[in-house]
Amino acid sequence: MMSELALGRIRQAQQGDTAALAALLREHYPFLYKYLVKATMNPALAEELAQDTMVRCMERIGTYNGSSAFSSWLITIATRLYIDRKRRWKLEAQWQEQEQGRQAIRWQFESRNLEWSEVLDALSRLSTPQRMAVLLKHYYGYSYDEAGAMLQVPAGTVKSRVAAGLDQLRKELRDDDEAR
Repeated sequence: MMSELALGRIRQAQQGDTAALAALLREHYPFLYKYLVKATMNPALAEELAQDTMVRCMERIGTYNGSSAFSSWLITIATRLYIDRKRRWKLEAQWQEQEQGRQAIRWQFESRNLEWSEVLDALSRLSTPQRMAVLLKHYYGYSYDEAGAMLQVPAGTVKSRVAAGLDQLRKELRDDDEAR
């Protein structure tokens, strides 16, 4: 159960009392930091996330409704920030891997005096599932059902990937034409 002093400090912070907010953050920072060190296994990242959590807390103190302990509310914010950061890292790593692969294949084409076209360049920027669906359907002429069987996904999924991939290709090729 939260003490009356803590509840009073939270109410004051919600009403704009910066000294009360500062006291709340100082009081909960060590607990939050220790949690984040254990969650991330990285003290530098834990420090960064703890600071981001404190900023988010300052921005959203008015939304705290007391249905959970204040420390639990902070942990929820910190956990979501960490999960979001991990997702972003994963996406960035996938993009970087795809970009490195695109550069490597382009180099292979050019080093063998093979043409690297704008279409291949645009195709290389599609996600792998979209690229596979577009290739199977429009380059190799398979039906949606056949491509779905090969990719082990429903035909409707292939159809949506093809549509999204073609939309992206059209946009990129149009952007390339406009850039010239």
